[in-house]
Amino acid sequence: MPGHSGTAFPATRKDGTPVRTLILQAQVTIDGHMAGPEGEMDWLTTSWSIDVGEYIEAATQSVDCIVLGRTLAEGFIPAWAGRPEGETDQTIDWMNDTPKVVISNTLTESPWDNAVVAGGDLAETIGRLKAQPGGDIIVYGGATLVSSLIAAELIDDLRLFVNPIAIGAGLPVFGADARRLRFDLRGARPFQCGITALHYTPRRA
Repeated sequence: MPGHSGTAFPATRKDGTPVRTLILQAQVTIDGHMAGPEGEMDWLTTSWSIDVGEYIEAATQSVDCIVLGRTLAEGFIPAWAGRPEGETDQTIDWMNDTPKVVISNTLTESPWDNAVVAGGDLAETIGRLKAQPGGDIIVYGGATLVSSLIAAELIDDLRLFVNPIAIGAGLPVFGADARRLRFDLRGARPFQCGITALHYTPRRA
């Protein structure tokens, strides 16, 4: 991703109302990877227990915008549009009805319904999104976008769903461009299926 200036944006708009919070929600391995070396997701073999879905539903009540990288969007958006088995109608409708922003410097227009494409400087793009009226924004990935957002210190809320598996090598949450960053733990929640949710916020000067 080009142009990661890490620009700091104001915590409030000109009218004094808060800017939107940028939330990262990611499934990760216990050794910190979002995908295998070639983007493989075959390590995602743990079936979610009911308490995971309840936790996510509560945590996304404030969200009304989804941000995706292009590669993830190509699978993510059609998959939900196909109304996958094993998901509730409420979850499927939320995923399909929530407006999406696809971060890409190769696409010129969106091939998907209810989605727009945004390119250029990543910090400026996120800054514009956060300054718009609305609820919070959630980022689901992929790995390149996630590591770029973290390196540019643009994430306000970090929610990692740690799966009980290590894969040894792959695409990390914290990429090679990440500096030393400190976070405050806001909560940790183990689930019946063995996944643990870790909730952090960045510690900023």
